[in-house]
This record gives sequence, structure tokens and C-alpha cells, in this order.
Amino acid sequence: MAAGRSRVALKTVKDISVHFCPFQSNVRSAREFLAAIGTKKARQTNSNCRIVADVKHDETEPVISIKFNDGESLILKAANLTTNEMLSFFNEICVAKDPQAQETGSKKS
Repeated sequence: MAAGRSRVALKTVKDISVHFCPFQSNVRSAREFLAAIGTKKARQTNSNCRIVADVKHDETEPVISIKFNDGESLILKAANLTTNEMLSFFNEICVAKDPQAQETGSKKS
């Protein structure tokens, strides 16, 4: 999981909303995802990315809504996903949307 967290880049992301009820038993991955994208290192990759934590006491399932700069959206239903699964998928999409990240990745290989 640490490898996924260290590679979070928000360059292609416009907005991230993390919705969860803290009293549910299945919110750990959503909270860890929020912590990973909220680190100083991740925030420095895009200071214009808006990150919102919507904490409610209404027993709703944890959901992460992501809007990208190109207008596309992604919704992750975090109840049955691990933090590592969400971060890996999120990072794959971000790299696919960022040509510079693709070049950097291919140079390291």
C-alpha cells in the first residue's frame, strides 16, 4: 500500500469528493484514500485540485467521486475495495491521461 501512496499525482484531476459515514464498518479504505490524496506531496502535484471530505451520519456507503480536467468522471464505491486497489486504478487512469507521466514511466522501465 505504501507504494501506491507515494505515487499519487493529481495533475489531471479537477475535483475529488470523498463521501462517507464514519460510523459504518466499511469506511476504512475511503478514509485511507482521502489521507493518501491529501498529503503535502500529492497536493503539490496540482494545487488547483479541490479535495472535499463529505462526512455524514446517514449510513450511506462510502463513495469517491473524481472529476478530471478533460471532463470525464470516475466513481469508486469504496465499500468493497481496498485502498491499494483504488489508488492503483486511480493512478493508472491519471497516467493514461497525462502524456508526460507516460514518457517518464517508459524511461524508467
